[in-house]
Amino acid sequence: MRFGEDIRAIERDERLDPAVSRLKRLAGFIPAGKVRDALHGVQLGHPTHPILVQLPIGTWMAAVLLDMLPGDHRRSAHALVNAGLLTTLPAVVSGLADWSQQHERQQRVGVVHAAANGVGTLLFGASSLARARGREGWGRFLALTGVGVVGLSGSLGGHMAYYRAAGANSADYLADLVPDGWHDLGPLDGFTDGGIDGRDVDGVPVVVARTGDSVSAVLGTCPHMGAPLAEGERVDGCVRCPWHGSEFRLDDGTVVHGPATASVETMDTSTVEGRVMVRLHAPE
Repeated sequence: MRFGEDIRAIERDERLDPAVSRLKRLAGFIPAGKVRDALHGVQLGHPTHPILVQLPIGTWMAAVLLDMLPGDHRRSAHALVNAGLLTTLPAVVSGLADWSQQHERQQRVGVVHAAANGVGTLLFGASSLARARGREGWGRFLALTGVGVVGLSGSLGGHMAYYRAAGANSADYLADLVPDGWHDLGPLDGFTDGGIDGRDVDGVPVVVARTGDSVSAVLGTCPHMGAPLAEGERVDGCVRCPWHGSEFRLDDGTVVHGPATASVETMDTSTVEGRVMVRLHAPE
């Protein structure tokens, strides 16, 4: 069996559900609003967690490499181990914020991912302690073991990120499916004034927001996890995702609140003889 299939077995393991529940309660302590948005990466336009994990992984890998080189690099390697320990907290908290807004199958793998990272961090903590006590051999051995555990954990994170598309833009492909030109969505009075309605252009979902004679339209799939935005609600000039609460401006598609980090694609609108016409917005 391939390793990827072993990970898929983790996705189906209901014995992990109590741990998922406990970790979700912990994630509930992360403040909503700007703090959580920053942890998700709303301001960056892509997830923060993959950036932050480079700090502990990079410093720990550098420490192990120094351990293997000839010469006396004990102080430098020890400093790198400690630097990695200090940078684990922001990486953990950002990962916890993202994980709490994912599907069950991803969360089960995420629990194992977190546990493996915890073991790896403990091993590097023990390595630092051993080095401080002058037990360099144990320090090197524990660090090398820690890198192996963190590498294994990274493969679980890679499965969530790439196989299950956690953090990826789940709606990017839709822009390529919209035919060129203008498309008739129906009469203006067929749309709810002050609300949102769902339509489609050749099978591509579109959300339409009408305010009197003015109409805005965006592609109707949430970039975070692919939720149908037409089932959400209109809030302060935004459409709010029905699954995880991401909010997108209806006039330009930008993210106001996460967990989504990618904007939704906007559409040009026009009302011709009482009928709403849309086309995919072309960047200037």
